[in-house]
Amino acid sequence: MFFFAVIMALYFTSLNSGSNGNCYYVGTKTDAVLIDVGISCRETEKRMKQLGLNMQTVKAIFVSHEHGDHIKGVSTLANKYSLPVYITAKTAKHGPRLISHLAKPFTAKEMITIGDLQVTPFFKYHDASDPHSFVINCNGISIGVLTDIGTVCEEVIHHFKQCHAVFLEANYDATMLENGKYPIHLKNRIRGGHGHLSNKEALDLFITHRSPNLSHLLLSHLSKENNSPEMVEALFKQYANGITIAIAHRHRATEIFSISQGTNNHAISKVSSSLQLGLFE
Repeated sequence: MFFFAVIMALYFTSLNSGSNGNCYYVGTKTDAVLIDVGISCRETEKRMKQLGLNMQTVKAIFVSHEHGDHIKGVSTLANKYSLPVYITAKTAKHGPRLISHLAKPFTAKEMITIGDLQVTPFFKYHDASDPHSFVINCNGISIGVLTDIGTVCEEVIHHFKQCHAVFLEANYDATMLENGKYPIHLKNRIRGGHGHLSNKEALDLFITHRSPNLSHLLLSHLSKENNSPEMVEALFKQYANGITIAIAHRHRATEIFSISQGTNNHAISKVSSSLQLGLFE
């Protein structure tokens, strides 16, 4: 008698990342979640179709906080597809308008099961009512969505260490921000501990606390005015040591990446095309 192990891959991509809208996709071929929908419903559908991703695999939306670049398309998308929206009670007071039965409250460190996925929210520092980040796990593979982080706190470090892949904020270059045209109050908001991570802060986290299992780092929520994708990508690649470094773009989706657990319990990673996936039917 022969037994065949089922190797389940976890696919992930950024549909958009930046102050103009954030939306991250993580899932298997049958179950997926969106972390934030800060672009329109139509644009979300369009970009998923371009990638070969099927909206019918999306089983839930998770909202990190109430800022417009994270919730713009939540209501329309959730209502159209009758998707549950996991959102804290405090965020919901200031967040998207939802049909009441679609809103699902969550609390930090409470693991939520969505099909084959386990989603763990955790508190972070950001200038919002009740901000959270998320780690999505499936079959021993963990993907972190760590953006809009004011400071690298112990919670961020703990969860970053667990991840095989991370969408990690690298919002601004400190020199570009200091010498840029933003008014001083906005500069202080960004760098004041409840705003965003600088390139250096993100790099220090990456170098000091990355897991031996980390295979992908997607640099996310880059500032249009105070950062350079080419510069920050080159900076991180100096310390990559074989880890895939990619940019989560401001105006288009990234390619789809995937990680699966091999029979020897080691993660196998690759870039997947929509034709290979065949997820859109």
